[in-house]
Amino acid sequence: MLERLFALETFGIKLGLANIQHLCDALDHPERTFLSLHIAGTNGKGSVTAMVHAALVAAGICAGRYTSPHLVHLRERFVIGDAPVDDDTLDEVARDVLDCADRLQEDGVIPAPPTFFEATTAMGFEIFRRAHVEVAVIEVGLGGRFDATNVLEPPVGAITSIAIDHEEHLGHALEQIAFEKAGIIKPGMTIVCGALPDVAMEVVKGVAADRGARIVEAATHAHVRSEMEEGRARVTIETRSGRYGPLLLALRGEHQVGNAVVAVHVLEAAREKGLDIPPAAITHGFETVEWPARLELLQLADGSRVLLDAAHNPEGARALRQYLAAWHPERPVLVIGVMRDKDADAILRELLPVTSSVIATAASTPRAMPADELAARVTALDAARSVIASADAGDAIDTALSTTRTVCVAGSIFLAGAVRERLLRRRRA
Repeated sequence: MLERLFALETFGIKLGLANIQHLCDALDHPERTFLSLHIAGTNGKGSVTAMVHAALVAAGICAGRYTSPHLVHLRERFVIGDAPVDDDTLDEVARDVLDCADRLQEDGVIPAPPTFFEATTAMGFEIFRRAHVEVAVIEVGLGGRFDATNVLEPPVGAITSIAIDHEEHLGHALEQIAFEKAGIIKPGMTIVCGALPDVAMEVVKGVAADRGARIVEAATHAHVRSEMEEGRARVTIETRSGRYGPLLLALRGEHQVGNAVVAVHVLEAAREKGLDIPPAAITHGFETVEWPARLELLQLADGSRVLLDAAHNPEGARALRQYLAAWHPERPVLVIGVMRDKDADAILRELLPVTSSVIATAASTPRAMPADELAARVTALDAARSVIASADAGDAIDTALSTTRTVCVAGSIFLAGAVRERLLRRRRA
């Protein structure tokens, strides 16, 4: 059944709500059976989604989490409580949703099959309904306005950050991208904003005013104290409604402080909507949340270390650069793979100054930039840099670990997922 689902990837990305609206209608609106919290942003949306979900679970709420893409297995996208959906349920729901889509196409309701993301979004809604989820934290896939998740009517949402990314779909200016992401704003909603550029914030505020939504600027509504301890932040966050900490964030990197502040305000806004979320649950959630391949440091049996980070756009690479500069002065070997539609040169400009030799590789997807092309980009930016191309990601990480004790893997969530699976198998062996 999953082969049938993955076949939809050939239809690529198609922004628009018609297909998902028809699917939800035909499925009798599973998206209306739970309260939703909707998280958008260029970077940070996954971390905020994970933090909010962890706090809800710690509060004893039956909470779901929908994120994309997955690292290794599709079931990672659909989390209920502390665990991904089981394989049997995943297969059953995939069959039901795809059969429904086939009927809609046969009846002429939709002109073509849904995209992979449209189908998985409908599956997420149906999985959560069948699990009797009370609250689901839903990460936007791309943009916001025409993202398949935007059929939701959430009381609370967030826009974590806005930067240039996915220009072919969202536009080439921050104002355009902000307008697309502000598309998640619904009348009467509370929308929490991270530290957005001024031009972007102006657009978001304009959309919110037009729709009668309340804006909460996270940074200006909180007093934060933080200090770094071996790459993780110990923070105290004080808002108008509560005090959290001091607590040690489970997720690495100084940028997670801002994400935590956004997550706190999302949870406080959800509490205002009637959810029982004690401060202790927020603290526990933030201290225990797991979000793999985002500044995740794996210790191997021989003492080697591999830092995995998706860092798939310039802003993400900048956060990784700051982390490496502060905590890895030894300048680790960089194993990097980038998708064709990403600004590879901008990502490399961030990471080359804080790494040593480079192994260019490619994740196993047609979207990946070929390893030799990426290696040529490295040479064009730094002719003196030692760089080799290794088309297979597994060979690339093995080569890196044969020459050094510390490796940084970055540039793509697909690459990070493939390398992570290989390393975990090695640790279990």
